[in-house]
Amino acid sequence: MDSKSSPVEMFFFPFVGGGHQLPLIDMARMFAAHGAISTIITTPKHALSFQNSILRDQQSGRPISIQTLQLPEGVDIVDTNLSATIMTDTSMFQEPLKNLLFQARPDCIVHDFAHLWAADAIDSLGIGIPRIVFSGFGCFSDCVQQNLFKFQPYEKVSSDYEPFVVPDLPDRIEFTRSQLPIFLINDGGQKAMHRFDKRYFGSVVNSFYELESAYAEYMKELGNKAWLVGPVSLCNRDVADKVERGQKVSIDEQSILEWLDSKEPHSVLYISFGSVGWLPPEQLLEIAYALEASGHSFIWVVGKSFKSEGENEENWLPSGFEERMEESKIGIIIRGWAPQLLILEHSAVGGFLTHCGWNSTLEGVSAGVPMITWPLSAEQFSNEKLIADVLKIGIKVGSMKWREPRDTIPGEAVGREKVEAAVRRLMEESEEAAEIRRKAKELAEKAKQAVEDGGSSYKNAEALIQELKARRRPETRASDQ
Repeated sequence: MDSKSSPVEMFFFPFVGGGHQLPLIDMARMFAAHGAISTIITTPKHALSFQNSILRDQQSGRPISIQTLQLPEGVDIVDTNLSATIMTDTSMFQEPLKNLLFQARPDCIVHDFAHLWAADAIDSLGIGIPRIVFSGFGCFSDCVQQNLFKFQPYEKVSSDYEPFVVPDLPDRIEFTRSQLPIFLINDGGQKAMHRFDKRYFGSVVNSFYELESAYAEYMKELGNKAWLVGPVSLCNRDVADKVERGQKVSIDEQSILEWLDSKEPHSVLYISFGSVGWLPPEQLLEIAYALEASGHSFIWVVGKSFKSEGENEENWLPSGFEERMEESKIGIIIRGWAPQLLILEHSAVGGFLTHCGWNSTLEGVSAGVPMITWPLSAEQFSNEKLIADVLKIGIKVGSMKWREPRDTIPGEAVGREKVEAAVRRLMEESEEAAEIRRKAKELAEKAKQAVEDGGSSYKNAEALIQELKARRRPETRASDQ
C-alpha cells in the first residue's frame, strides 16, 4: 500500500488525572472517527474506566484500540479514580513507553504535557516520531499565561488585590496577583515554560475556532503551531458513552433524568467543582444557605475531594437541609461522580455553577448553558475571564484567591449573600440573563457545527492527518513494509 494513502497511525498518551485523561480519550475516539488508526496508551487499571466506550467504537468499525503498559514489579500509580493532580509522578511509564514506540513507530504520538519527562524520553529515541503536545487548556489561557511569563505585570502592583492588565492581548484582561498560581509568583513561571517548548511538531487543542478565534490567531503570531479539534466531548453521542464517561456514576441516571423532566425549562442550576476541586466545610455551608435562600432548583455534585476523610456532614450542611430539599423536590445532592454531559444537555438546566476547568467550560458551552464562575486553581481564573469578560456567557461569583488543588487550609469564604446574588442574577428573568442565555445558545450551535463535516474542527483534524501522511517516509512505518 502506498505510504501516502494508508491510514495514519496515531498514539495517544493521556495523563492520569480526570481533567486530562477524559478529553484525550475523547480526542483519540474522534480521530478514529476520521479514519486514523488510534491507539490509547495506559495501564490495565486506568483502562477500566473507558474500555466499554472503546469496545463500542470497535463494534462500530472504528480503528481504535488500547495498548496497556506493563509497569515494573511493585510500581503502580495510586490515583486511578481520576483525582490525580499534575504533581503525580508518572515516570515509571518511561521505559515501557520507549520500548513500545521503538517497536511500533507510529506516525505520531499525542502526549499530555503533564508527563513532564515524556518530551526528552521520546526525543531520545532518535527515530523521528513527531510529538504532538496536549495541554488540556484553551488558546485564551495559553496566550494569557505566555504573556504573564513574558511581561510579569504582577511585579508592578503594590498589593495582591490591586488589578493589573495583561499586556498585548486582543482584549483588555485584568487580573490580581491573588488570582495567579503560586509558582508563577515565586519563580516567574519557569516550571511551566516547558509547555511552550518549540521542539514538538505542534499541539492539539480541545477548542474550536469560533469560540476564541482572536486567540487562535494570536497563538500563530507567537509561533505556536496548533490544531483546534474540539469540543471533543461531542464525540459522546450514545447515552451509554455519556453515562460511563469517567468513573462509575454514584446515582441512577434515570432517576436524575426523571427529576429533571419534572422541571420547567432553564429552571435548574447544576453545581460541580470538578474531580479535584476542594472547598472547606465553612464554604460549603455558605453555598447551601445561598441555594436554599434563592429558592431555585438545583443539582449539587459533591465529590470525595470536598471534605476531609471522616468529616461530619453537619459541618457543611445546615441542619435538616438535605431532608428539606428532598421533601420539597427542590434540590438533589450527588455524592461522587455524576453523568455531567447528560445533565447539562437537559432542557431543564438553565445554569452551571462551575470551577471553570476547561473540560467543564467546554461542556457547558457545548450544551448552551450559561455559567456562574467560581475558579479555584490551575488556569481556571483565565477561563473565568474568557467566559465572563470576553464571551459574556457567565457571571462571576467573586472568587479572588488561587489555591493549590488539594490545599486543605481554609481561606476566606465567599459569603452566602454573594452566592445567592449570583444565582438569582443568572437564574431569574431579566434582560441581562436573557442576553447571556442567547449568547450561550449561539455558541452551542457553533460548537456542534465545528465538529461536523465541513466545520472548522473537522477540517483541522483532517488537515493534521494529511500533514502527518505527507511527512512520513515509507521505511518509517512497520505496517507498510
